[in-house]
Amino acid sequence: MIDRDRIRQLLAERREGHSLPQAFYVDPAMHETDIKAVFETDWLFACNACEIKKPGDYLTLTVGENPVVVLRDRDGQVRAFHNSCRHRGSRICGHEKGRANRLVCPYHQWVYELDGSLLNARQMPADFDRSAHGLKPVHVEVICGMVYICLAESAPDLSRYREAVTPYIAPHMPERTKVAFEMTLIEDANWKLVIENNRECYHCAGNHPELLVTLVEFALPDDPRGPAEFKELMERKTAKWDALGLPHQPADGGEEFRCIRLPFHEGALSFTMDGGPACNKLLADLTEPDLGSVRMFRVPNNWNHFLADHILHFRVLPLSQDKTAVRTTWLVHEDAVEGVDYDIKRLTEVWIATNAQDAELAAVNHAGIRSMGYQPGPYAPTEFMLTNFTNWYAGKMAAYAGEPAPLRIAAE
Repeated sequence: MIDRDRIRQLLAERREGHSLPQAFYVDPAMHETDIKAVFETDWLFACNACEIKKPGDYLTLTVGENPVVVLRDRDGQVRAFHNSCRHRGSRICGHEKGRANRLVCPYHQWVYELDGSLLNARQMPADFDRSAHGLKPVHVEVICGMVYICLAESAPDLSRYREAVTPYIAPHMPERTKVAFEMTLIEDANWKLVIENNRECYHCAGNHPELLVTLVEFALPDDPRGPAEFKELMERKTAKWDALGLPHQPADGGEEFRCIRLPFHEGALSFTMDGGPACNKLLADLTEPDLGSVRMFRVPNNWNHFLADHILHFRVLPLSQDKTAVRTTWLVHEDAVEGVDYDIKRLTEVWIATNAQDAELAAVNHAGIRSMGYQPGPYAPTEFMLTNFTNWYAGKMAAYAGEPAPLRIAAE
């Protein structure tokens, strides 16, 4: 049972610039609230459109207790539906991905067209209205091949995000890619800790040796902590990107999203153990291999890297208060050939190692927060993105709980 008064109380205890009160991370009731207040109301990254390339291709995911199917219809349009039969509610598509000429419920074989309309409901009476029993749709937006869904009855406006990030990611043409490799980790941590861990590189030097072979850990182009070498690197790279017409300054995403192009270390081109290319066939029609990485993030559930030679998508979905599914996909040019243009081990080894390290860090973080000795601690200046995220999250909680009750001061 969700207690809105308790949410208001926890929000009143929260200090900006600090980690959240314990209950937000560990209480099963707060997990239920997160699903209702966040994941059932906002846009969620689902997949890349290349994963459902042909009519009938589908992919499934589950948001809280809501199974969803995302598919390509006969006209080539990307659609999404609640993966629940309109007869008695059975889940229709049981696999993570597949291809179907039509969607057939395995329970009583009701048959649906790829546009969600009900084609056949055997043994139903002659006056049964099939048109009133199509699959219930889920909102869909496709941004440069990235598929977002929203379960809310009325979806929030996504135009600001679309307009801000498109100039950064369009040159990499995510829609003209294919998945070279994918993996899903079930992390033993609350989803917010998974996001918080990703939003800072304070921990990188002590935990991510493979990643730091190439990744510049500074999150801002004018980071005052950056040595002279970093400033010189930024000047050289941004001059090149300006000449190529590629945006690189931080997009104005407020607390909702972040998008910026940053360089790799001098001489490095990609996320590999030696800094060399991970795929010899560059994305889209690119000819310049040294484009750094567009680092993109959007609340509540995705972060991404867009390089010259490949793309990384990370999708976060909460399973419980202490379990989170993190799906990573590595995408290369749609015409790239495994064994010729790229090697799976070389392409993936840096982030496979980094994901495992992050999963352990998040699990240890969650275990420590469960302690009776836990008290919210202050974020370091370099953890400014955590302040942005927790401010956004607190706003979602406040909106769900309604206006805070007036402060009542007891008489002396």
